[in-house]
Amino acid sequence: MAQNLYGPRVRIGNWNEDVYLEEMQLSVSEDGYIHYGDKVMLVSPDHPETEADLFLRGDLSLCMTPDEIKAHLSNELEVPCGISAAQIKIPVGRNTFTILCAAGEVIGQVLRYGQNFRLGITGGFDDRMLYLSSDHRTLLKSSKRSWLQEVSLTHEDSYLNCWQAAFPDPQLRLEYEGSPVPANTKILITHCHTNRGLVAHRHLFLRNYFGKEAEVAAHTYLDSHRVEKPKNHWMLVTGAPRKDLSTMLDLPKPPAEDTRALEQVREQVSDPGAGNTPDVHACVPQCALPM
Repeated sequence: MAQNLYGPRVRIGNWNEDVYLEEMQLSVSEDGYIHYGDKVMLVSPDHPETEADLFLRGDLSLCMTPDEIKAHLSNELEVPCGISAAQIKIPVGRNTFTILCAAGEVIGQVLRYGQNFRLGITGGFDDRMLYLSSDHRTLLKSSKRSWLQEVSLTHEDSYLNCWQAAFPDPQLRLEYEGSPVPANTKILITHCHTNRGLVAHRHLFLRNYFGKEAEVAAHTYLDSHRVEKPKNHWMLVTGAPRKDLSTMLDLPKPPAEDTRALEQVREQVSDPGAGNTPDVHACVPQCALPM
């Protein structure tokens, strides 16, 4: 009688997939900032793609993308390992990164704008750390779809693994230099060696082991005002303090103050038993009044 010789320690095929998709626990930020040693997701916030009709919608998380054939044949992570952006909203082995020190920083220290850091990932394996890395484009080395500067994962510890966070508004960027990097807020992530911004190409698809995902590269896109485009925006997403939620993105957003004021006015006006009906125009914020 045939026996099943495969188990959790023999990771080939679907066993590898189970490791990559195992749910992880993100760090919870008590002060609202990112710290060295935090486990986070790198998320490209949802935005409309103006350069193409077909593109991946929603928030996209940065994911490791091992070669499909090598994932079946090897028990270890092959390097260099590919990177993509996928519609995955929960932290799993392939999209949970650790903020690592670059030059003598202390674990637990707050990460600041303009300060070097590295992004490491284990992919669900405990015995190996891979680093997000990039280098100048060459004829033999570039991203698969856009032919721009390639981004990949490597086990080598070098300056090519160093990145910096920058404030999105260029007019305020110098003022924010040295300030703590907030969690779950739009920032820019720039490669230190090449000064290229991390970007998710939502309209350039990659077919891989996990389905259709978007290409990730290193390139800075500027608009007519010399401001980085939304495709260069990222968020370092932390865990939610509530046990029933995975990330801070799962928390319900409070309604805007103007919206709450309008709702209160509608309730008071629609209540027939109200003795003193307030002046609608006095309660509605000035910005909400029709011109």
